[in-house]
Order: sequence, then structure tokens, then C-alpha cells
Amino acid sequence: MSDAKLIDGKAIAAGLRKRVGAGVGQLVAKRGVKPGLATILVGADPASQVYVRSKGKIAAELGMTNFDHRLPAETTEADLLALIARLNGDALVHGILVQLPLPRHIDTAHVLLAVDPAKDVDGFHPFNVGRLGSSAPGAPLDFPVPCTPLGVSMLLHETLGPITGCHAVVIGRSNLVGRPVAQLLLRADCTVTIAHSRTRDLPALSRQADILVVAIGRREFVRGDWIKPGAAVIDVGTNRIPDDNGKNRLVGDVAFAEALPVAGHLTPVPGGVGPMTVACLMFNTWQAARRAVGLAVAAAD
Repeated sequence: MSDAKLIDGKAIAAGLRKRVGAGVGQLVAKRGVKPGLATILVGADPASQVYVRSKGKIAAELGMTNFDHRLPAETTEADLLALIARLNGDALVHGILVQLPLPRHIDTAHVLLAVDPAKDVDGFHPFNVGRLGSSAPGAPLDFPVPCTPLGVSMLLHETLGPITGCHAVVIGRSNLVGRPVAQLLLRADCTVTIAHSRTRDLPALSRQADILVVAIGRREFVRGDWIKPGAAVIDVGTNRIPDDNGKNRLVGDVAFAEALPVAGHLTPVPGGVGPMTVACLMFNTWQAARRAVGLAVAAAD
């Protein structure tokens, strides 16, 4: 049996960014509307600074306006909520992204709830979570969907085409990835099982999956003999471990070398799901701007 076909998240993300850039250009030319993304970073966490800077750079490259708000770590929750209220009322801002994690003295749930659901390009507002859970298969996604789950869905559709009737097993039940991924797979008419670290006989359950999505946050948790031969495996994990040179390298939640000769399709880490997350943030911002002027949303899944 030959090795799995690697799912090139970088290439698929590049195609999505190109599509978004073209859509932004049309929106500016025909409606005079330039999508605006407001990013908020509280504190000086180095990783968060890199993420926010990258998002702002890509937004600018795609013709959007990036409103970058950097706040000191001691910013009060009240001051942060006041900034969000101002951005909610700013017609030039179509998307608001609050970089997580926030400092401990700020209640993340309060902050996410404060963002206008129409500008919630992370898809974390309870209103949007509920809309995803109640959306019918085939109905348009006319609301923001969490970026990483949306990226997983796009990778699967781009790679496999229609996935109707597939048995999908999602290992991980977080509100950020596992649960919304399951909802998107249900929309695609998959039969979906949500599993987690306490699921009984998890290896046997995993071996039933035509599509296996792993987002459990444990390095190389899923072994090669957990995978059904020919299955599509989406590894959402990003775990940093030291290499032989004393530097850090990324590995996924799936034992890549073991999975490669078994799976039919497999995402690498890095280069799989990661690039799609930022591309889907740009997609969500473009869609938010379209909705703001009464245009129909573009197909996402």
C-alpha cells in the first residue's frame, strides 16, 4: 500500500486567499466598501504578537483595512468592553478579532459576548454558535463560523469532494474546534461520532472512521493502528517539542510517521490545517463586509 496523499493546506489556503482578494477588489470597485478588520491584543505575549501581526499583514495584502489595537496587560475589563462597543458602532469595521488568551483578570466569556455577532469573525459568539448548531444541511452559512473548523471543512471538501454518508469521528470536544467541526460534518450529511480521551476503546472507534479529525491537544496521541486503511485524517494539533538542536518543532496529535502508510489522505503538521485558519479569518471578514451591504454570502462549505 502506498503512502497517504498529503493534504497541502498551504496551497489550498493560498487559493482561498486569492479568492478573497478578488472578492475584496470587486466589493471596493462596485460598492465602494473596503472590508475592515479590527484586531485587539491585550498584553505582550510573544506568540500572540506574531499571530496578530501576521493577520494584519495578510489583511492588508488582500486589500482590507486593518485596525490594530494593542493594549497593555493591565487594561481593565471595562476599558476593553468600551473599546469593543466603539468598534461595534464603527461602520468601517466589519470584523472584530480579540486575540486569546486574555489576561486572567478579564472574563473571556464577557468579552466574546460583547462583540456584535455580525462582526464576530472568530465565530465564538453564543448567537453564532447556536446558528451553526441549528443550521440545516445545504442552507447557506450566512453567519460567521469558527475559522479552524471552517478550514477543516474546506480541506475535506477540496480533497474528497462530496462526503455524504461518510462516518466521521472527531476526537476532541472543545467549543473552539471539536464541536463546531462535528456540526459542519453533520451539515455535509456525514454520520458523526464525537469522542475524547475518556471514550471507551477509543482505538477501536477510531478505526471505524472514514474521516478522522483529531483535535485533542496531545502530541502523537493517535497511533497508526488506530486508523482505518484509506481514511482521511485531519490533524488539528500543534504541539511544540524540542528537537536535537535545542530548538522547538511542531508535531500534531497524530503520530505522522505511523499514519502515513495507513491513511488515504493526511494533513501534515505544520502545513495542513494551520494556514487555513488565517485564510478563513479573511474569508469571514470579507463575508461580513458583504452582509453589511446586503449581498449574499459566498459558498464556504
